[in-house]
Amino acid sequence: MADVNRGNRPLSPHLQVYKLPIMAVTSILTRVTGHALVAGILLLVWWLVAAISGEGAFAVANWVMTSWLGFLIMLGSVWALWYHTLAGIRHLFYDAGHLLELDMARKASWAIVIGSGVLTLLTLLIFFI
Repeated sequence: MADVNRGNRPLSPHLQVYKLPIMAVTSILTRVTGHALVAGILLLVWWLVAAISGEGAFAVANWVMTSWLGFLIMLGSVWALWYHTLAGIRHLFYDAGHLLELDMARKASWAIVIGSGVLTLLTLLIFFI
């Protein structure tokens, strides 16, 4: 028989109710940055292939790479590379049994977020100075 009280039961909580801990956010971002790196690599490979394909193809690819959109994509790729690298290093520590306490995991997550931003800015400074 059908449950007539179905409307009286509380709904199951979901992402709009819970605040994700920083460890969950960094874990999700690790996967996102892995996929974002593919987009940056594809753009870079297109630019390199266009360089050996001819002047016309290279002119178009170089225009895209040197445009503000290309700059933003490459900047995002640099950040994603640093973030993904730092998250991978943290994962090695997890595999070794370190940083597994809640407080240390939280600090390591913030270190990844802040460290990737700082390393991205340092990369910009190195290449533009």
